[in-house]
Amino acid sequence: MKLREIVVEDAIIPNIESNDRDGVINSLIDAFVAAGSIEPSLRDEFVKAVIKRENRGSTGFGHGVAVPHVKHKAIEKMAVAIGVSHKGIDFNSLDRQPVHSVFLLLSPEDRPEDHLDAMEAIFGHLSQETFRRFLQQAHTTEDILTLLDEADAQTSAP
Repeated sequence: MKLREIVVEDAIIPNIESNDRDGVINSLIDAFVAAGSIEPSLRDEFVKAVIKRENRGSTGFGHGVAVPHVKHKAIEKMAVAIGVSHKGIDFNSLDRQPVHSVFLLLSPEDRPEDHLDAMEAIFGHLSQETFRRFLQQAHTTEDILTLLDEADAQTSAP
């Protein structure tokens, strides 16, 4: 699975303003709503679901990244929103370091294999230091899309 296939272009926030976990989650869910990926009437339900998942265990995995995720019956196809913070976010990360890149994944409830494929695609890129560094240096949606295209092309190269 390619990241560009599941990233919602209009749900990319290259300079996210929030500096705490819940604020970032709210901003990314709002971006999904604005992009038409989530019905506005379900906004609060999604925010609560993602925060509930985070309260069970932080998805701030270290190295400045977090991948909050939730499976939901209202989601028909995989969707990823991306937020980049240049100042860093307190995400209760496992390594206690600030998070600079957040990939919020929404998955259909009835397709766990697609959820795992999406998580693998996300982590495949985020595990690479060069990708993380370039992502943190991105200042526009176009910068982020170019980085995703390049990263996806490298993963499909022989």
